[in-house]
Formats: sequence, structure tokens, C-alpha cells
Amino acid sequence: MRTNDPFARLPEAASFTATSTTVGDGSPWPPEQFSSGVPGGKDISPQLSWSGAPEGTKSYAVTVYDPDAPTGSGFWHWAVADIPASVTELAEGAGDDAGSGLPEGAFQLPNDARAARYMGAAPPAGHGPHRYFVVVHALDVDSIGVPADATPALLGFTMSGHILGRAVLTATAETSA
Repeated sequence: MRTNDPFARLPEAASFTATSTTVGDGSPWPPEQFSSGVPGGKDISPQLSWSGAPEGTKSYAVTVYDPDAPTGSGFWHWAVADIPASVTELAEGAGDDAGSGLPEGAFQLPNDARAARYMGAAPPAGHGPHRYFVVVHALDVDSIGVPADATPALLGFTMSGHILGRAVLTATAETSA
């Protein structure tokens, strides 16, 4: 398992709690959360709940990032922006092609495969375990102001000055050689 922390170079932020009925923190993704290109994979986004966000939170963003992907820049699997502050849960499957489970006003940005949806885990066979950082970002703005076709990296850059808190849940995945 790699030890680099993708959040170590970001500004400090208050911590709050993220949980999931789909996967436990530090546990492997269930088969349904793998990419449809992996046997048994269905590209189903995980259920997420969060609580204890800092006072002043006006919206949330959710990201799923694999820093262990063999790209030099990791791989963004999912990014959702402009989740209203009144929302504290996303249902399993909310990240389908239509974003049908997302609250009004929220939208999905294209992942690194350029699809505006959740893309499941797909570590290369024999590459070893990968970490998937599932992060709920509490923001001090109602809308982060990025276009719907922006990259998750641009979302992260734009959010950097607006993050009040961060709730992190880490899932893992590995495929055999």
C-alpha cells in the first residue's frame, strides 16, 4: 500500500464524519463499485452520509480519487459539485449517467474517463492495492462556480480557498494478475 496522502499539501480544514452503508473506511470496495470493465463491476456509486460539518457550510462537493493509479496524476472517479448544505446523504447509485439520485442543483463533472458519472474502481491487474479517497468537502459558498464540463482537478483548485471542512472515507481495491 502506498503511503502518500493526497491531502497533505492542501490547506488544513476541520474534520467531520463520513460513513457509508456500501463500504467501511479502510475496507475493500464491494464488486458493484468496480468498473463495468472488471468482472462483476457495475459502476454503482457508493451510499454516503455525513455529519458534523463546520458552521457556515453553504454547500458540499463529493470526490472519489485514486492516487495510486499509474498515471503520474492519479485518477478521478467521481466529482459532484453544488450539493446544497441541507443535504447530508447520497443514495447508492446516485452517480448514474443521469445523476438521478443527486439533489436539485447538484451536478456531476466528467471523471478522468471524461464521463459525467461515477466510474468504479479498475486498478490494473497485478498492480497491487489502490486507495480510493471518498471525500465530502464542506464549502463556504452556495455554488462553487465551475462549469459542468470542468475537470475534477479544476474543481479541486477552485474549492481550495472555500473548504471549511473535509470528511474522508478510504476504500481499497485490487485485481489479481
